[in-house]
Amino acid sequence: MYRFLMSRQWVILTLIALLLIPTMIRLGIWQMHRYEERTARNQLVADALAADPVPVERLTAPGHTVTSGERYRTVTATGRFDAEDEVVVRRRTNSDDEVGYHVLTPFLLDDGKVLLVNRGWVPSGPTQTTFPKVPAPPAGEVTVQGRLMPSETTAASGIKNLSDLPDRQVMLINSDQQARRLGAEVLGGYIALTAPEPKGDTPELLGDPGKEDAALNYAYAVQWWLFSAAVPVGWVILARREARERAQAAEKQDSSEAEPAAV
Repeated sequence: MYRFLMSRQWVILTLIALLLIPTMIRLGIWQMHRYEERTARNQLVADALAADPVPVERLTAPGHTVTSGERYRTVTATGRFDAEDEVVVRRRTNSDDEVGYHVLTPFLLDDGKVLLVNRGWVPSGPTQTTFPKVPAPPAGEVTVQGRLMPSETTAASGIKNLSDLPDRQVMLINSDQQARRLGAEVLGGYIALTAPEPKGDTPELLGDPGKEDAALNYAYAVQWWLFSAAVPVGWVILARREARERAQAAEKQDSSEAEPAAV
């Protein structure tokens, strides 16, 4: 009854099924790993945001690389803004996905070191080469608070560090590059400013880091494993249906051959 399984069509169908099953299982495992990674990152972000603010120099120093455990930690610093050496970071978007700039302002600490402060987003100027309109930072000594972030690199961000840019424009927020430009000791990484809030809501402060949708990866993992289980079930259903259809066809043929010829 099942000799048809040795036909070319069914051999190919069986091989495809045998290939699909382990492939779908591996895809499910990969999605589960992604779920675990995203869950761990979400927990790191939540723990960092919930931690009490600490002085910035407790977590970073010149030449220091901000770690994943230090990222998003709320830090404070006291000093004054250096608006004369301010630069803007090209091709950055705000919460409405509008393209503009991030404002990167050196912050001179009381001990002479420099902290890079991302003061937020401003819209583009009339042309790509025109320095945008940026409100001045608070004057005099001030205490700032923000989320500690690692320096940006092309390898990590995918952003090309273009040369020959217009004056006072950069592609990456990188403390080593800014240390060379300023000729000063710059703390590793930078902070995304959260306080004090700007007058007139400009620059637009960066929003809180969003949680990654780990649950979606979990759902995909379960989906792939269900697909892998459905493949053999579907193969059996198809094989039984074809066997039944062949048996019915054979019975009809036998019945027609057994009927007496009309006189």
